[in-house]
Amino acid sequence: MKLKNKAMLITYADSLGKNLKELKYVLDTYFKDAIDGVHILPFFPSSADRGFAPMTYREVDKAFGNWEDINAIAKDYYLMYDYMINHISASSEYFKDFKENKDSSEYKDLFIRYNKFWDNEEEQKSDLDKVYKRKPRDPFIEVEFKDGSKEKLWCTFDEEQVDLNIKSDTTKKFTKENLTFLANNGASIIRLDAFAYATKKKGTNCFFIEPDVYEILDECKEILEKNNVEILPEIHEHYTIQLKLSEKGYWVYDFVLPMLLLYTLYSGKNERLIHWLKICPRKQFTTLDTHDGIGVVDVKDILTDEEIEFTKEYLFDNGANIKRIYNTMTYNNLDIYQINCTYYSALGNNDKSYLLSRVIQIFTPGIPQIYYVGLLAGKNDIELLEETKVGRNINRHYYTLDEIEKENEREVVKQLLNLLKFRNSYDAFNGDIFINENVESNIIDIKWEKDDCFANLKANLETYDFSIYYYDLEDKKVKGLSL
Repeated sequence: MKLKNKAMLITYADSLGKNLKELKYVLDTYFKDAIDGVHILPFFPSSADRGFAPMTYREVDKAFGNWEDINAIAKDYYLMYDYMINHISASSEYFKDFKENKDSSEYKDLFIRYNKFWDNEEEQKSDLDKVYKRKPRDPFIEVEFKDGSKEKLWCTFDEEQVDLNIKSDTTKKFTKENLTFLANNGASIIRLDAFAYATKKKGTNCFFIEPDVYEILDECKEILEKNNVEILPEIHEHYTIQLKLSEKGYWVYDFVLPMLLLYTLYSGKNERLIHWLKICPRKQFTTLDTHDGIGVVDVKDILTDEEIEFTKEYLFDNGANIKRIYNTMTYNNLDIYQINCTYYSALGNNDKSYLLSRVIQIFTPGIPQIYYVGLLAGKNDIELLEETKVGRNINRHYYTLDEIEKENEREVVKQLLNLLKFRNSYDAFNGDIFINENVESNIIDIKWEKDDCFANLKANLETYDFSIYYYDLEDKKVKGLSL
C-alpha cells in the first residue's frame, strides 16, 4: 500500500495485545479511520534492544506471529519497517560465521576491523577522541576467534549490535538483498535506523559524513524506488541535518517538535514555535513521542540553552511520576541526549494540555506519527521501570486487550481519535499552511487551505483552550469542529 498523508501509529508487535494478530484486531476495532499507517517496530528475531539487534530480516519473531500476520495488516494499513543500516546482531549467523572462520568467512567484510581501519595504534587513539559518542565508552568490542586470536571490531551501541562496513561490496550486497526482501513483503516506507552512525572515515567524528551519507541514501533509494517504497533516515541531532536531507528531497523526522512544544506549553509563549513552523521541512513525519525518549539535542538553537534548561527543569518539577534518577545509570540509561517520560506525564497527566499538544502536532506540516502509549494518553509505567531498571521502559507499557478497551472509554482518548479522523479525512491538510504572526504572545493561529477547504486552529497557550473551524463542503458553511 502506498504511503499516504494520513496519521501513522508507532507500536511494537506485542504492545497493543500480545502479538500481531491481536494488534490487527485492535487496529480494526478501535483505531479504524484514526490511523491509516503503522510503524511496526522491529519484529524480526533479535538478541537485544527490543528488536534493534536483528539476527535476520527474513523471518518474523515467532513470539509475534509470521509474515501472513504482517501481510494481513499491510492490506489495510501502509506500513513502515526498520532496517538497521548501521549494525547486525552479534548472535546472527553472519557474525557467528565470521568468529568461526575469520578471514575465510564469506562475511568477513561485513564488519569494521580496527586493525584494517587504522594504519597504527597512535592514529587509532587520536581518531577515537574525535568520534561522536553517545555512550560513555569507546565504540568497540574485542572478539576472540575460534583460532584463539583476538581483534577489536567497531560497535557503536550495545555489544550485541556490531557495526557494518557500509562501504564494502559484501555489505552493499547484504543491504540490497534485505531491502529488496522487505520491499516485496509489505513495506511502504523503510526507516534507516541509526543512519548517521553508518558513515565511518578516518580523521572525522564518524557521524553524518558528507557526501558519504548522500551516496548511501541514493543507493538505498535506487534499490527501493522500483517497488515505490520510500526511505526515512533516522537521525537525532541538530535540526540543520534534517534541513539538509529535506533539501535533497528525502523524508525526515521532526524531532524538534517534542521538546519545542513542551517549552511552548510550559512557558505559554508562541515565538519559538511560530519560527519553527515557518522554517521546518514540509516533507516530514512529526512526532511528540517514540519508543525512545524526548530528544534534547534536536532542538538546540531553535531554543536557547537557557530555554532548554527551563524546559528540562519544568518537566522534572511538574511532570507526573518523573524523577531525575530515571534518566541516569541507575536505570541503565546511558544516553545523554534524551529524557525518558511519556508525553502525557510530561504534561502532568493533564487532559487539556495534552489534547492541545496533539492538536498543534496535526496542524504542523508533515505526517503525524502517534506512539501507541501516546495514542492512549498513557502515564509513566513506574512498575515496568522498577521491574526492569531500564529507563526507556517508563514509556513502553504492554497493553492487554482488556486495558485497551478500558482506555478507549476515556474522554481524552475519544477526543484524540476524533481529531485524527478529521486530520485524515479533511482535504485542507493536503494544501498550504498559513501562520498568523500578528497575534498576542500566548496565541497560536494556524490555517490550512486547499481549494474551497480550510481548517483554522486558534489556541491559547496559557489556558489550553482551542477552537478548530473548517468549511463544510456539503453544507456550504463554516463550522466549529466538535471533538
